Amino acid sequence: MSAVATDIGQVFAALGDPQRRHLLEALAGHPAGASATTLAGPLPVSRQAVDKHLRLLERAGLVSAARHGREMRFTVRRDQLDRSADWLTELGNRWEQRLAGLKTAAEALDDDWTAGPAHPEPDAGAGSTTSTTRGGAP
Repeated sequence: MSAVATDIGQVFAALGDPQRRHLLEALAGHPAGASATTLAGPLPVSRQAVDKHLRLLERAGLVSAARHGREMRFTVRRDQLDRSADWLTELGNRWEQRLAGLKTAAEALDDDWTAGPAHPEPDAGAGSTTSTTRGGAP
């Protein structure tokens, strides 16, 4: 597996938790960065829980941490988000190409089917006589 695919997997695993998505969105509102204490303020979870989530986001490459005095400030890493978005876009493009190919093939089959055979076969029922007995059974 490539390094980019591994990074993408870590990104999606990190973003799979709604609390981490919320933290990432809140952190985006702090361009100069924010501490776990600042981010935990309005949340119903402890600072330690927020710190744990931020560390997981950091391992996924979505945030970076830097010491400012006595506190650690976290900032969003845009590059990892951009790489993940690019990967999703490329995946979507590949699926669109595959679906377009399937559509073309299905339409070609439909055109062949509705056009019928090039030389129609004579109708077996035309002009044939069938004897029946009383009651309509052959």
